[in-house]
Amino acid sequence: MRVLVAPDKFAGTLTAVEAAEAIAAGWRRQAPDDEIVLAPMSDGGPGFVDVLHATLGGDLLAVTVEAPSGDEVPATLLLVDDTAYVESAQACGIHLTQAALGEFGTTVGVGTLLLTAINAGARRVVVGLGGTGTIDGGAGLLAALGADADVSLDVGGIFLDGITEVDLDIAKGLVDGVEIVAATDVDNPLTGLFGAAKTFGAQKGLDDETQVMMDGFLEQFAAVTDRRLALAPGAGAAGGLGFALLLLGATRVSGIELVAEAVGLAAQARAADLIITGEGAFDYSSRAGKVPAGVAAVAAEALRPCVTLAGQVLVGSREMRALGMDAAYSLVDAVGETRAFGDPAGALTELAARVARTWSA
Repeated sequence: MRVLVAPDKFAGTLTAVEAAEAIAAGWRRQAPDDEIVLAPMSDGGPGFVDVLHATLGGDLLAVTVEAPSGDEVPATLLLVDDTAYVESAQACGIHLTQAALGEFGTTVGVGTLLLTAINAGARRVVVGLGGTGTIDGGAGLLAALGADADVSLDVGGIFLDGITEVDLDIAKGLVDGVEIVAATDVDNPLTGLFGAAKTFGAQKGLDDETQVMMDGFLEQFAAVTDRRLALAPGAGAAGGLGFALLLLGATRVSGIELVAEAVGLAAQARAADLIITGEGAFDYSSRAGKVPAGVAAVAAEALRPCVTLAGQVLVGSREMRALGMDAAYSLVDAVGETRAFGDPAGALTELAARVARTWSA
């Protein structure tokens, strides 16, 4: 058999590259004659740059940027010819914030990455949006590019209260002639019931009252910039970073679709007999913009079976098939929670070997 292994990261335990290698090791243990092809994936969140570098090659450029807390942290952008790939989570990821820092966190670091890419000669910059801990509407990013306002843009979304004017001329001038692409895993607007604050605020440390307050501040920000763009799909991605990029003329695309195209996933799927994907938790959120659903769609188009190996499987068999999966296997169910979190690579290798007994011809 020819087996295509295309997982996402297992958040908090394994990168997509590590997960793919662990699955391949387990499969080879049980079915050594099968041909294994690795295609680690990302939806634009953490691991975006690593996944693309593993497939596309290119040059990695190390940068020091400002984290949401104001501390300096290392980040890396990928240069492939005249295209740069930027991972917002490296500069303002939720792993860089504290429990209740979301409303105070800045996205200045993402702006620094964007500016560095342009100064390095990139004529196209793809920004992966996902896994962030901030919610400032991208105001910090705009400030890093020279935007000005009658409130501070670089100290967190909570300080957008009272904003009445914003000058984006310098920021727009810096990106003039550069194609900007926002690669997102969600299509939420900036504000409202399904906006950045009310949908993703809890995971960024905002309680219910603060979510309502922050939605109001983002609405003020939209009112003095572009209300129409605030309603556009993807404007609410990454705490509103999507909105800031749209203000700069960006095009929004699905992160998983962009990565799938970049790695030639469709052609690889047609050449495979079986496709394996995976992520930390396979649940209802996996259906929209996430790696397993994207990989399953490619597998379906190629008329190939697709199975998921996940840390946890939180949907039933009917829902699993509705998400495009022929089967789903839980790491926690197979080896127990202690082993799954204590030795994630070894546990995933073991699970893959078990799955190979069923699926390898």
